[in-house]
Amino acid sequence: MSQAAPGARRVVITGTTHGIGRVTARELARAGCAVTMLVRDTAAGERVRDEISALVPGAAVEVVRCDLAELASVRAAAATVRERLPRIDRLIHNAGIVAMSRQATADGFERVFATNHLGPFLLTELLVDRLAPGSRVILVASCAHVQATLDLGQVIDTRARYRPQAAYAQSKLANVLHAFALARRLAGRGITANALHPGVVTTNLLPRWLQVLKPLLRRGMIDAEAGARCTLKLALDEALAGVSGAYFDEHGALVPTSALARDVALQEALWVASARWVGL
Repeated sequence: MSQAAPGARRVVITGTTHGIGRVTARELARAGCAVTMLVRDTAAGERVRDEISALVPGAAVEVVRCDLAELASVRAAAATVRERLPRIDRLIHNAGIVAMSRQATADGFERVFATNHLGPFLLTELLVDRLAPGSRVILVASCAHVQATLDLGQVIDTRARYRPQAAYAQSKLANVLHAFALARRLAGRGITANALHPGVVTTNLLPRWLQVLKPLLRRGMIDAEAGARCTLKLALDEALAGVSGAYFDEHGALVPTSALARDVALQEALWVASARWVGL
């Protein structure tokens, strides 16, 4: 890895081995950022790092293992990042999964909710003191959040009936709730937090129920290059400095969220529950 240029923005981003995360990491490096990629599969992460280095000579890109479904892995990754980076200018929560059947993590949580919300929540809290005025936290959510409900008593109940669509939508609602609650907490420090919908992207993340409909949906689907645009806009556009507690669509436009996502009491209840679940 090349040394980061003095003054380069330091970016920490999850989920960069494929899809929009891979494109985002590449374009951030092309923009002169020093990129730390948190990935579950380090071999795949190293291949992406090497690809970026070949495309962007002198790129400062490093790989840190982080399985967001496992709290111990998140803590270890955060410790490594803290050792290497005195400051984080952009923290981008891009990683996400879907699952067709219920799976429990080593910590006893439903895997989709753990990966898509609890891991990012813990990672943010462990790195928050590395953020400084002007830093930005970006959560890649989904328009699926508008279909979701959130029952905090059931959200980690491994005995509850599992519905893949509902589990994914619930985790994406949690992303938006988290972004809004975080924005309030960071407001006095000049740090922003926003969420976005990247579009319906033709990546391997598409679950089987959407893969079946893919031929019918294709006209409304976008590729990973287009799917990364909003994340890149939120990370790089100077016109968005100071914009916080907002939700953007795939075109980078401010759009409304569901009523539940705007419920401050639910935002705070999720925050308190999440902190308890991850052991903070």
